[in-house]
Order: sequence, then structure tokens, then C-alpha cells
Amino acid sequence: MEALYTAVATVKGGRTGSVTSSDGMLKHDLKMPKELGGSGGEGTNPEQLFAAGYGACYESALANVARKAGVKLEDVVVTSNVSIGKDPMDDGFQLSVRLDVSMPGVDHSQAEELARKAHDFCPYSKATRGNIDVVLNVV
Repeated sequence: MEALYTAVATVKGGRTGSVTSSDGMLKHDLKMPKELGGSGGEGTNPEQLFAAGYGACYESALANVARKAGVKLEDVVVTSNVSIGKDPMDDGFQLSVRLDVSMPGVDHSQAEELARKAHDFCPYSKATRGNIDVVLNVV
């Protein structure tokens, strides 16, 4: 693959540290959620960052496939639900994703087809395919 763009982010301190992008546009404290045994509090976590990236990428893929299909989308909302839980195979952790996709004004069966095609096209979906469970939920 020939890279068209490379995002660079530096993390210091892991889940209880900080993350900064090379251009300074992303700069956040990282906090372990209480549900994972952390203190919670002000800051984000890797699951939230992954959910934001996946949702944004998926919605762009959806706009692309809809445009190619001649479908006009308005007021689309993608809500990414990224869960982390125990992996029974190695007692470590694993992720799962549910993408709740709302396409107002689009017939439900057509919306499901567009959602599936976007999932086939989206780089995040390609990266996770076969690695984590991803559920498409057209609402």
C-alpha cells in the first residue's frame, strides 16, 4: 500500500497517561474507566478514541457508497458502541463493535444494503474484519 496520509499519535503513561497527535490537534488525558477498575474522571480512553475514529470513517464510507448508488442522504447519524471484555481464549481482553446507523428518509431495506456496502468499503471495517465482532444495526 502506498500511504496517502499517516496519522501520528504519541501516548505516554498508557491508559492513565496522555495522548498527543503530532500536529497538536489531539491532546487528551487518558483515564481508566471505573468499569475496568480505574479511577474514571476527566479524560478519554482508547475505546472512546476507537469509537470516534470508526464512526467517522464508517459514515464517510456510507456517504461514498450512497453517492455511487444515487441515494441522497441527509442527517445521517452513526453511533459507534465499542465494548471491551474478557477474552475466554487467553484470559486477556477483546473488543466488539456495534454501529447504530440512522438514515432518515431512506427505506429500511435500502438502508440495510447501503450499511452493508459501507461496511465492505470502510477501512476500519476492513481492518477489523475477522478480528472482532462488528454488528451493523440500522435504526
